[in-house]
Amino acid sequence: MDQVLVTAIAIATGIATLVLISLGLAVIFGMMRIINFAHGEFIMLGAYATVLSTNAGMNLWIAMLVIAPAFVALVGLGCERLLIRRYYGNLTTTMLLTWGLSLFLVGSVTALFGNTTRGIAAPLGSVTFGNYSVSVYQLFLIAFAALLVLGAALFLTRTRFGLIARGTMQNPAMASTLGIDPGRVYAATFAVGAGLSGLAGGLLAPVSGVLPNMGASYVAKAFVTVIAGGSSVLVGTTGAAFMFGPIEAIVSLISTPVIGQASLLAAAILLLRLMPMGLSAGFRRST
Repeated sequence: MDQVLVTAIAIATGIATLVLISLGLAVIFGMMRIINFAHGEFIMLGAYATVLSTNAGMNLWIAMLVIAPAFVALVGLGCERLLIRRYYGNLTTTMLLTWGLSLFLVGSVTALFGNTTRGIAAPLGSVTFGNYSVSVYQLFLIAFAALLVLGAALFLTRTRFGLIARGTMQNPAMASTLGIDPGRVYAATFAVGAGLSGLAGGLLAPVSGVLPNMGASYVAKAFVTVIAGGSSVLVGTTGAAFMFGPIEAIVSLISTPVIGQASLLAAAILLLRLMPMGLSAGFRRST
């Protein structure tokens, strides 16, 4: 029974991790149709912001939940204003720009802090289930991911900005005739997506090594989760995380994490072969 409970926690942690690393990309790609190759580096910047702030004496929770997302949101806003705003609708150019931005951020962080692994201890201690010990921080990540999805759903469907953002992405010309500046909405939405990526990096810093190229281990999983989820930012991404998270967690437990990640990619390929429009298209057809 204890082993079953620990396995269930590992599966739930895998789902929560996919949700955290994918939500920011879902906002930028799902809503704005920008393929952000710098997504992994936004996660990395959030992790570095957390580690550096904590080492400077900042409270860990403030560093993770406030400093990391705020810093990366500002970085994202600057990137949108300086680079991306001129090329909306030009898929190839934005891909190349964000790819170049990814290389620039990795190079800059490496030059500033070196290519050594940094880290911080996970807070909250551990809890024992029979012969097994589980970090309480894992349970926190699971609960926080659930609350984050709920908060994002309420934000997009119940707040004025969320409704304006969704409407502007669907029909910017109509939004402009109603007195809404699409440029400002695009900038704010990109900043929100970047901030969510920074939040993910901050939350994952205590459970992963922090180094300049750490984003590469997250970006592929985030992309396949968002793409397999389909056009619905929250429903599709969350549904894909619930499908892929258990597959990766179970295969990793019985083999190795590398094979677990490969199984996730294989599952995503199979899903997209069966449902080319993604999970959310299937949800709409079934309702």
